[in-house]
Amino acid sequence: MAWGTGRPILGLHILSYGQAWPDVADLAVRADGLGYDLLLGADHLYATGADPLEPFFEGWLTLAAWGQRTSRAHLGLLVGANPFRHPGIVAKSVATLDHQTAGRAMLGLGAAWDREELDDHGLARGTTVGQRLAALEDSLSIIRGLLSGEAVTVESEHYSVRGARHAPVPVQARVPVLMGTAGERVGLRIAARHADAWQSWQPMDSTEPFAAKAAVLDRHCHDVGRDPSAIVRLPGAKVILRDDPAEAERVFARAAQERHWTGDLEAYVRQAAWLTTPDGALRALAAYRAAGAGGFIAQAFGPYDTETVERLATEVWPRLD
Repeated sequence: MAWGTGRPILGLHILSYGQAWPDVADLAVRADGLGYDLLLGADHLYATGADPLEPFFEGWLTLAAWGQRTSRAHLGLLVGANPFRHPGIVAKSVATLDHQTAGRAMLGLGAAWDREELDDHGLARGTTVGQRLAALEDSLSIIRGLLSGEAVTVESEHYSVRGARHAPVPVQARVPVLMGTAGERVGLRIAARHADAWQSWQPMDSTEPFAAKAAVLDRHCHDVGRDPSAIVRLPGAKVILRDDPAEAERVFARAAQERHWTGDLEAYVRQAAWLTTPDGALRALAAYRAAGAGGFIAQAFGPYDTETVERLATEVWPRLD
């Protein structure tokens, strides 16, 4: 995958909640063979669906395992939780993954939003979102410096790094940074400074929320002196494709029952669920392309819908200009 070529990027965000490891690994291999450009894992300590204790797998180890079984897709987290790890550890992990995969690592990083998992594990205890965002910006600066082979010194409220330097540097001249922030005042400003890709979950029937956030990101880019076109915009959604939309609804209903999505949670999930035909998905994707999207990230959730994964890559994506 080449960044900045103008070719739309197709990604798959694979949630491992409740799934056996062979199925998680096999889906990544299948998607890589189908031509997906990005394979993205999650980074949590509790599951983020109805049951926080639902079993699932750690993010960075998942990427390392995928890297040994795939050959073309970039690999990253959507997104890594900054409070989980010191930026020096993250930088070393990124460089290692990049060498393991011959230059296919991506750095996904965010401030972390799940207060319960942070508190229960004693991570960033008592911090505000604003404090975690400030730590995230410090972390991104430290990681970028270490990945460049520089001697990094940072003394801040959040980190004390004194002349740290790492080797080897990554295979890629610049490991792409993926952010999923939505905050207009601070989060998108950090993305304007550091991100190569910006992701957001979006509805199928309107591009207006996406366009509004993208416009804010553009303004921040201009403020910090960065070309807005340097950041690829990647809307995403849970997707179920069937020839009959009613069948797509039935597949979603069965998944919701298995995942225990009910009430407000189900309503929230539906906000960014595309339950449609291949032609319907193509029309929605074309609208997002016209609104400035540089690609799309589909989210795969258990039980894995391999029909959708295949049809999105083979029937829909080749027809997208």
